[in-house]
Amino acid sequence: MAFLEMENVSVGFGPEGSRTEVLRDASLSVEENEFIAVVGFSGSGKSTLVSLLTGLLRPDSGVIKLKGKPVTKPGPHLGIVFQNYSLLPWLSVYGNIELAAKQVFPHYSKAQRKEHVERYIEMVSLTPARNKKPSELSGGMRQRVSLARTLSMQPEVLVMDEPLSALDALTRANLQDELVRIWEEDKRTVVMITNDVDEAVLLADRIVPLTMGPSATLASDFKVTLERPRDRTTLNTNPEFKKLRNEIIHFMTAMNKEAKMLRVDKGLAMPDIQPIDYSATKRSA
Repeated sequence: MAFLEMENVSVGFGPEGSRTEVLRDASLSVEENEFIAVVGFSGSGKSTLVSLLTGLLRPDSGVIKLKGKPVTKPGPHLGIVFQNYSLLPWLSVYGNIELAAKQVFPHYSKAQRKEHVERYIEMVSLTPARNKKPSELSGGMRQRVSLARTLSMQPEVLVMDEPLSALDALTRANLQDELVRIWEEDKRTVVMITNDVDEAVLLADRIVPLTMGPSATLASDFKVTLERPRDRTTLNTNPEFKKLRNEIIHFMTAMNKEAKMLRVDKGLAMPDIQPIDYSATKRSA
């Protein structure tokens, strides 16, 4: 039995007659302490997938399980890191993290809570900025606070919704390295949503493509067998890295091309697109 499971999950929005099916029969199995990356194009249902995995949204059919029990509502055992930081502007770095810790560990003494919060501030290398407000921090530093706040709740599963997409290339690269370091130091089961194939290969144990929507589903996975720790400075000359990256890009490009051809052949506007059968393009497991 997998640690986190999605079994034939479908969900859609809108009234009958003009309903849009976002995900159809999507299945995913994640082992404990495994790092999974889900890659997909814009509009394929990535944010909906995040809401489903964390209990913010209930599926129309199918089930999501954590340790064999259905996920029916959000909670601190399912941590989310968003794209937009979601920090309280009137609180310091310490205050934002402490607020989360207070909610999850109300029994902690003041000294225990301080030690707990300081641990996670140090983990994301923000000790010198512990008393600064979000407005005094760079985008990368704000995302570190967001990550530390979520980790301080000690979730069993960490779900990250394109957490680095708003950052410049250099900051993004630095935070990718930080994510690897933190994951190796403070092991968690991680599902990261991204549209960056290179990022997925650098960080993940497995990569799962999300097919084109509407009625998107999760395709067969790509296993990442590159040894850890991974050195980004040598990856571009690594034949295994280049082969895997090209396989994923080719697969995603083929899906995109097939979806466009079907839309043109049917002469349909986007809201009226019928479900696309990707079984022909799915890789064998």
